[in-house]
Amino acid sequence: MTDHMPSPSDAQADLIAYLDFHVEAGADAALDEHPHDRFSEADTPAPTLRAPRRAPPRIAESSATPVANTLVPPPGSAPPPASSSAAPRTFGRAASAQPDEAASDARARARQAKSLDELERILADFDACPLRFTAKNLVFADGNPEARVMFLGEAPGADEDRIGKPFMGRSGQLLDKMMKAIGLDRTSAYIGNIVPWRPPGNRNPTPQEVAVCRPFVERQIELVDPDIIVCLGAPATQTLTGSKDGILRTRGRLFPYKLPNREVKLLATLHPAFLLRQPVQKRLAWRDFRALRALIDGKA
Repeated sequence: MTDHMPSPSDAQADLIAYLDFHVEAGADAALDEHPHDRFSEADTPAPTLRAPRRAPPRIAESSATPVANTLVPPPGSAPPPASSSAAPRTFGRAASAQPDEAASDARARARQAKSLDELERILADFDACPLRFTAKNLVFADGNPEARVMFLGEAPGADEDRIGKPFMGRSGQLLDKMMKAIGLDRTSAYIGNIVPWRPPGNRNPTPQEVAVCRPFVERQIELVDPDIIVCLGAPATQTLTGSKDGILRTRGRLFPYKLPNREVKLLATLHPAFLLRQPVQKRLAWRDFRALRALIDGKA
């Protein structure tokens, strides 16, 4: 019996899946031109460093007092210029602003926005969030700002950071399919994130980063003025509802969300990235999206 050998198409699909896994994990940049076997390097003993041989001291030929071995500039000369590499690198106010100060500044700036375009410009100039300086692009929103339904995720990933729009990678493809199943698409929905910049390595945004960005997403919701808000995942749900429960406890629940002139409904459901890791949970997300369709149709 001969072993089964994968066809070239299977091998190519496995390679693409392997690369997608590393990109989703944040390994999207090469550190060297050639691969290194770090395991074999770890087994190689470190070379022993030998101390340099010292020359025997010279005997002074005169009784004059020796001069110390220091570099003294000649009289009247200017001191050497300081090296520019010694200067600390700062990123605007993000390096020194305290979280409470940054969040207060964010609230003041967000209130100034009278339109979504103005809010996006203000957010692009906001320099009190360190994520702005590690991300490639601001990921503000996608879809129809006049839509009745607004989807909110956590933070952009590598594909979103590269393109500048939310939910552009595998998670976005799954979200498009989920919306299509209930008759929605990006022309009939508005999509954003509670944090508009990608955290390095696709890590979760810190509570401080969420707190700084929260005034902007709250103002974004006010300007869109949707009838229904769909929070994708626990971070978005917890940020907008104040709940501390995990997403498996809050999914499918409706929460009230207060806008300046009215109260709308907020539906919690599972994030598409979670569903890609645990496909068996898609049945729960399907229940939530059926409930969303009933809300849209006024049957719930």
